[in-house]
Amino acid sequence: MAVKVQNLSVAIIGGGVMGVGLGRRLIDSKIVSSQRLKVIVRRPQQAAKLRQQWQLNATVDRHKALKNSAAIFVCVKPQDCNQVLEQIKKDQALKHNPLLISIVTGASIASIQRSLGERAHIVRAVPNTPGLIGAGITVCSFSNKVTAKEKQLTQRLFAAFGDYLELEEDHMDTITGLSASGPAFVYVMIEALADGGVMRGLPRKVALRLAAQTLLGGARTLLETGRHPADLKDDVTTPAGCTIGALLHLEDGRIRSVLARGVEEAARIASSLAPEEKPGRKEVRP
Repeated sequence: MAVKVQNLSVAIIGGGVMGVGLGRRLIDSKIVSSQRLKVIVRRPQQAAKLRQQWQLNATVDRHKALKNSAAIFVCVKPQDCNQVLEQIKKDQALKHNPLLISIVTGASIASIQRSLGERAHIVRAVPNTPGLIGAGITVCSFSNKVTAKEKQLTQRLFAAFGDYLELEEDHMDTITGLSASGPAFVYVMIEALADGGVMRGLPRKVALRLAAQTLLGGARTLLETGRHPADLKDDVTTPAGCTIGALLHLEDGRIRSVLARGVEEAARIASSLAPEEKPGRKEVRP
């Protein structure tokens, strides 16, 4: 049975791209009503801007917003996480056992528990920016206090963002490097492919549309057929054809290694962005 969330109150701490985007997606997808969703920010001017520009119920009254919320999203930068958790604890915002969902890069469940206590019901989530149009994917891990019903609630909330997976927390930094950072890699690829078209005389808008739709179509083909990408590549790569010639040029440029190493580097940095200090690692600020 689907979990009904329309009557639940939800608070989002943070008025950045992901906080605002999540709020709008929850409302536009009719998962949470606009009257029951509050975005908590620090400055009255920012609250006024979010109310006017995004029609969000933005507020600086943290205590009141958290007190009545069944689910609390923490959508802040890693360097602000400890301060936000301290405020949550100070406000005694978890006395009614809400579900706390953190999308803070690098913030482990254990580190959040150390700030809020082991009784806290914590979800560690990694969404990505295509979720802002409902075309993303979110991966979640849970503390041992999270119930089966709360896991259903989490899935229902993130349905606004697109696809959804549950995995062990050990994978979360790698997921950040692949899925959360990945859209930036894709945009670079789209821009580069379009540049090739422009170099051959295509108008920029046409080249960008062709490149973007080609990547979108290729991704959908893989997901819907379930075939291996190498198998799909062979469908396009005829003997002595133009595609195999181009692929050899790409391989000369180490395209596979560069992309794979990009994911590896993003994951490495994500692991060092944790709010707590990790032995043997120097804290890195974004």
